[in-house]
Amino acid sequence: MFEFFTNIKVDWMGWRKPLIAVSILILLAGLISAIGRQMTDGGTDAFNLGVDFQGGTVITAKFKQKPTTDDVRSALNVVGINESVIQDSTDKQDELLIKVPLLNNVETGQPAASAETPVNSNTAVTAETTAETTLNTQVDKGRTLVKQALDTFGKEAEPALALQDDAAAAYKIVGTDSVGPVAGAELRTQAIQATLLGMIGILLFIAFRYDWTYAAGAVIAVFHDVLITLAFFSVFQWEVSLTVLAAFLTLVGFSVNDSIVIFDRIRENLGLHRDRSLYDLTNQSINQTMSRTIVTNGLVFLSVLALVLFGGEVLRGFSLALFVGSIAGTYSTIAIASPIAIWWQSKIGAAKIKEVQLQQSGEKIASASRRSVTRRPVTR
Repeated sequence: MFEFFTNIKVDWMGWRKPLIAVSILILLAGLISAIGRQMTDGGTDAFNLGVDFQGGTVITAKFKQKPTTDDVRSALNVVGINESVIQDSTDKQDELLIKVPLLNNVETGQPAASAETPVNSNTAVTAETTAETTLNTQVDKGRTLVKQALDTFGKEAEPALALQDDAAAAYKIVGTDSVGPVAGAELRTQAIQATLLGMIGILLFIAFRYDWTYAAGAVIAVFHDVLITLAFFSVFQWEVSLTVLAAFLTLVGFSVNDSIVIFDRIRENLGLHRDRSLYDLTNQSINQTMSRTIVTNGLVFLSVLALVLFGGEVLRGFSLALFVGSIAGTYSTIAIASPIAIWWQSKIGAAKIKEVQLQQSGEKIASASRRSVTRRPVTR
């Protein structure tokens, strides 16, 4: 294998405390950001959830000459829609799917219920009607704003005419659908379940293949990487969408892969150098795999950096999650996974030594308590 550095002798375990301190500070910043945003009057949510999780309006527009997604997004920004998701249709090249989030300050056209309003049997029906009216108003307002943005590219076709039959038209809105918050909550639940099930599978595999102490270190490192990335998304309010969820699942495999390589080298060195301490063997294992870490993780970092710089708005959340997660995953294998693994093993070893010493001391006490007895003849 190609190696950049040979005979590296760095005391990585000596740097574990400063690195862990940096992780704790970032996690605290994310926690303070998430709690502070929700507890502040008029504040925002802990995370900037996208249309896929929060709900909104999906509009399908057909064009004679389809503009670029960047041009459409710029036009939407002008009318006040700053968090849109624009996608090309999978089967129709002349159509775009435009997803806009829930819009605030929507007038429902009905007076708000006061605390003095009497409760009767029609209260539930009234609540359902109000919710339906609000949802319809959201859809209508979203469609109106999208139409204002698309009007910058030309006139919309008449409702009774097809796009090709209207010579003066440049586009036509052919579909308007709504994505409710119930679907968003369902997606959030499935996202959390998928991540937890993946981590449980990793824990069981590493425990079976290596040892449960290594499994604990690897899984805690994975949680660390995901939480560090979420902290950045909360502090900077980057949008969380389904592509960001895909990035989190990618980070799980990325972090575990690097930890497994180091754990495998530690296991090999334990068999070759039985006279050395686990601390020294862990340092040696990290130094021996450092060239591999630089090659693989460096290429991943350069690829993700290219996505951040040139990927555009569609891949912005995905690329930012991978960018932060790749950095966190690289140092978590050194500062989180390996120290936790050797800490658990040292605790287990110390417990076994203490148990043996207690057993030995117990035997000494028991033997010392036995007194010799002189048998004397009994005269009858």
